Amino acid sequence: MKDAEDMGPVDYLVVEFPGNRMTGEGFPLLVDLVDRGVIRILDLVFVRKDADGSVTAVELQDFGDEVDLSVFEGVSSGLLDQGDIDEAGRALEPGNSAGIVVYENLWAAPLARALRRSGAQLVASGRIPVQALLASLDAVEGGTTPPGGSAAA
Repeated sequence: MKDAEDMGPVDYLVVEFPGNRMTGEGFPLLVDLVDRGVIRILDLVFVRKDADGSVTAVELQDFGDEVDLSVFEGVSSGLLDQGDIDEAGRALEPGNSAGIVVYENLWAAPLARALRRSGAQLVASGRIPVQALLASLDAVEGGTTPPGGSAAA
């Protein structure tokens, strides 16, 4: 892995697949982001949550021929540990599976480097859920205050 001072921000996603049904429709888009240099995947792990609540890792070949995941074979920086996998598993409903992806935002690396050199530091970050964003936009169009007062609430 390259020097942390040169890296862009690192994020993670846990994407749940209800009923363990994975179509693979999003994977070409993920590969495209990597190919275009927008992100770099550091870790990719698939897990399944059984009816009894136990969470187990799923090997890529366990998905069968339904979805070609061979391009992701061996993607592991070691950042994810069992505690992270257990934490992600708590967010899942029993009987579902998930993909956990840790990725570097390569597009932001030059900005992050410049900010670090100037002594700046990130003091907060977050995401606005799509539902909150839509509610805020609807409220603005309707001339009302969105629930919670703002999209970022």
